[in-house]
Amino acid sequence: MILVVTQKRSLIGSKPGQRLAVKGLGLSGIGTRRVLANTPAIRGMISKVLHLVDVVEVDAEVNNGQ
Repeated sequence: MILVVTQKRSLIGSKPGQRLAVKGLGLSGIGTRRVLANTPAIRGMISKVLHLVDVVEVDAEVNNGQ
């Protein structure tokens, strides 16, 4: 299973840890979208910034570029 994460809110006024979590997810601004593997580390970052992002679970496997 993979996760599609989209940033929906600005980081203005957010805490430094939340900013780092969004950066760690690979998001760089409102509307940016990333497809990420469903791992405990990714889930932890998402839970820290759930109010800033939208998350959609997709039943597919990550192809690793092949």
